[in-house]
Amino acid sequence: MTQHSLAQQTLVDPVGHLRIALPQHPLQVLDPAGRRPAAVLVLIYPKHGEHVVLLTKRTSHLEHHRGEVSLPGGAFHAAEDPHLLHTALRETHEEVGVSPHGIEIHGQLDDQMPRSGFVISPYVGSLPDAPVLIPSVDEVAEVLEVPLRSLVGPGALHYEPRPYEGRLIDSFYYLHNGHVIWGATARILRQFAGLFQAEPH
Repeated sequence: MTQHSLAQQTLVDPVGHLRIALPQHPLQVLDPAGRRPAAVLVLIYPKHGEHVVLLTKRTSHLEHHRGEVSLPGGAFHAAEDPHLLHTALRETHEEVGVSPHGIEIHGQLDDQMPRSGFVISPYVGSLPDAPVLIPSVDEVAEVLEVPLRSLVGPGALHYEPRPYEGRLIDSFYYLHNGHVIWGATARILRQFAGLFQAEPH
């Protein structure tokens, strides 16, 4: 079976596939080393006959990653959060109004270190039905529901050379309705999409 046909097959029941594939993922946890811990949620649910991934475009006045497309989430607050999963769920509720109740958590993806000085722990979860979204006017300029099929398979990732520390490196990104999804969010989504391109054991 080719990687493309495998990806298409796993999209028939993506949640069932995640239940098997994600616990097998060899998790990479990074040492914060002076960085601030944060967490995001990769949330999928069915809408209009297919599964979508929830993202947001951040408002232009936020302190970090202003105007960028990102996954719902934010910084860990010791006074409120007993653990990083709680951070991801709390921030998702605050940003887009999705209650933690009913979200099935399937596991984690590798930690990421964006340029803003955080260490981000990404969690993956699903809902059986599309939620009613109530975006925060302070944090969310636009809600994006990206079809899972557009993140998986050939042609989903776009590449562009960018200067970094005096040399050119291949930078990759996703496109959705004119929005560019790049940086740590693109790295998380690439790893998430990779779960559908590998056959679980």
